[in-house]
Amino acid sequence: MTNIVTVITAVHGPSAPFLTDAYKSLVDQQLPDGWGWQWVIQEDGETDAVAPHVPDDSRISFGQGRHGRAGVARTLALSRAEGDFVKVLDADDMLTPGTLARDLAALNKPGICWSTSRVLDLLPDGSTVGFDQDPPEGSIERGAVLEHWKAHDFRAQVHPATLCVRRDLLLALGGWMALPASEDTGLLLALNAVSRGWFSAETGLLYRKWPGQSTSQAAHVHEGERSARMAVVEARARALSALEGWRVNN
Repeated sequence: MTNIVTVITAVHGPSAPFLTDAYKSLVDQQLPDGWGWQWVIQEDGETDAVAPHVPDDSRISFGQGRHGRAGVARTLALSRAEGDFVKVLDADDMLTPGTLARDLAALNKPGICWSTSRVLDLLPDGSTVGFDQDPPEGSIERGAVLEHWKAHDFRAQVHPATLCVRRDLLLALGGWMALPASEDTGLLLALNAVSRGWFSAETGLLYRKWPGQSTSQAAHVHEGERSARMAVVEARARALSALEGWRVNN
């Protein structure tokens, strides 16, 4: 019987044409013997704009739901997840070769419950730019992400768009936060509040920069909303850290 890693993708109309590139990056993954992948694509909305771009592959599950932004779409997608591990892949991003295999290797290390990797921004001209605060490869201790995030203007040292996580822990934490943005950062900090993670220094994701992406919109940096998002993300992480019994060791 094949073990499954579930890849979850939230998508809306403007990003749907990029699904072809995301799919190619997934098909190109070489997994260990006995492993396969399932791609769960969830449209944030119920339109006719996305379905024509969904590849014809029996390993793909496509669903739709009321508009609620990416976090809601991903959490709804969890209802169809079959794997013990869940990998995030935004519709406009691409995995690099070997990413899923490295994630699985990390998650099989004792005490590691989630994994992340180096990211390269993919610019419109095809060039790439790296991040200047990558940690060294290895384990990430509980609380380390929150500490760095607070000290660097709410920017974590590892990227939430690269997360691969145990499905049981993801469900226990309630999926992604119910926020209009930063819902993936909220999940990352919650995971780190209760468990250890891993960072791979090999590039695992090409993070596409384009005018239609959510993080390029003015609303994303609106100071009032941003302050509220950061406050609740931090409060949740600290509350989880303080709860007796909320520690995951294996």
